[in-house]
Amino acid sequence: MFMELLGLAAIVLYFFIALRFWQGFHRTYYSQSRFVLSVLWLPLLLNKSYRQNFRRALLG
Repeated sequence: MFMELLGLAAIVLYFFIALRFWQGFHRTYYSQSRFVLSVLWLPLLLNKSYRQNFRRALLG
């Protein structure tokens, strides 16, 4: 039961952060691929440039 709840919380958190990136996308230097960059935010955080733009999108 606890693991299922933890998994659900992780999924909700993942999509919440993706939504925040989607909403702040206009603050980044990217001009296209909004959906792809929003959905794949976690593995893309390994890239330094993406990480900087991601932070800019979330924090403003």
